[in-house]
Amino acid sequence: MLFNSLAFAIFLPIVFFLYWALPNKYRPIWILITSYYFYMSWNVKYVVLILFTTVVSYGCAILMQKWKKKKTVLLCATLIASLGVLFFFKYFNFFSLSAANVLGRFAIQVHPVTLSLMLPVGISFYTFQTLSYVIDVYRGEVEAEKNFLTYAAFISFFPQLVAGPIERTSNLLPQIKGEHRFDKEKATGGLLLMAWGFFKKLVVADNLAIYADQIFDDVHYYGGFSMLLAALFFTFQIYCDFSGYSDIAIGCAKLFDINLMTNFRSPYFAISIKDFWSRWHISLSTWFRDYVYIPLGGNRVGRVRNACNLLVTFLVSGLWHGAAWHFVVWGGLHGVLQVLENCFPFMRKLTKKAKEEPESIKGPAIWFCRMITFGIAMLAWVFFRAETVSEACYVLLHMWDGILHPVAYVTRGLADFGMGIAEVLSLAVPFGLLLVYDYAALYGDPIAKVRRLKKPVRWLIYYGFVFLVLMLASFNAQEFVYFQF
Repeated sequence: MLFNSLAFAIFLPIVFFLYWALPNKYRPIWILITSYYFYMSWNVKYVVLILFTTVVSYGCAILMQKWKKKKTVLLCATLIASLGVLFFFKYFNFFSLSAANVLGRFAIQVHPVTLSLMLPVGISFYTFQTLSYVIDVYRGEVEAEKNFLTYAAFISFFPQLVAGPIERTSNLLPQIKGEHRFDKEKATGGLLLMAWGFFKKLVVADNLAIYADQIFDDVHYYGGFSMLLAALFFTFQIYCDFSGYSDIAIGCAKLFDINLMTNFRSPYFAISIKDFWSRWHISLSTWFRDYVYIPLGGNRVGRVRNACNLLVTFLVSGLWHGAAWHFVVWGGLHGVLQVLENCFPFMRKLTKKAKEEPESIKGPAIWFCRMITFGIAMLAWVFFRAETVSEACYVLLHMWDGILHPVAYVTRGLADFGMGIAEVLSLAVPFGLLLVYDYAALYGDPIAKVRRLKKPVRWLIYYGFVFLVLMLASFNAQEFVYFQF
């Protein structure tokens, strides 16, 4: 069931009204029932997987607190079970084919075993959420949840089940089982955030996807400016698609008086790659920081070891995104870039200042850093979007063809897309609104600022926004990009 579907438009009001009609003690059960229905709307069979992962993690966490001397064994059992399911469905074919290719290079011919399995939606997200819970219990940071139904509701909470944010136990679980009172202001804020998320998905991401897919689906037919535009369009497509999902999920949770963690903070205004990763997919980047990077030694070790820790973390992060080498290369690139940044003390100081004193980050030099960071991120996204590493390299090499003749370079690229003035304006206006919103978000909550305006001005903005969405939105109910991960 997609957020951008008629089914969800019917589903959400029913869940909302019955949730608030029920006594508080029954609400976690209602969340559990509706979340499992939401998940089964994709494929009924795969509900067995989330139930299996939930039962294993629940049982092992309970036993950890009873048998403290065996908690390491229990943790390993949970890791093997949960990651084993993820490996089987997501990575078996990848490693089987890769092993066969490696052996083939040594003249050892092996026929790889492959499986015809559909990747269960959301498996990477709920697996990581269960793992963080079990690891936190193992570390003694949280208590094991004794009520199975409450725990199952925490793992399967439908707004963030299939594409995050990947919630931490200490934030979401207490809210699932806590007392709730309907807050009109909070619910209104949630609806406005959902509206902004739908704008990013329907107006920006889905329209940009048409042009980006045209090029990336046949890279050898195009060249020059059209490839550069395709890279730019995908850069904003994936951001608006994924952050749009996160905004809808966070806003939807607010309708139930539940606060999910912020997952994006204006990442394309980052001043370094490290700053970018403190703003992009925050729930995942902090997950890898806390459960991979820090256990490896983090930055408490020497420079060489720290560089290795960064590279390992980002290589694994790349593999998490997809079972293909171009994802691994994309992750590795970001790891290498962070290692290089660490070689320059002024970059470390600048990134730290941006995090601690965002108001002070101004001036031409900062904008130069932002443009360089954005350019690097955009070029790295080519590896993420391309089907193979060789295709990504082809795009990066040929996007500059004809650039010495700028007028012909641009006009030929626009002609490849069949873009006229109307098409350019239909993209430029939403682009402008997106950039204004994200820049304002560096210094506060834009939605909260709009809500504080006088009523006539506020409603004029609301009506203008709705008109823009109705005029430019794509209502084809396209899947969100991160569903494939």
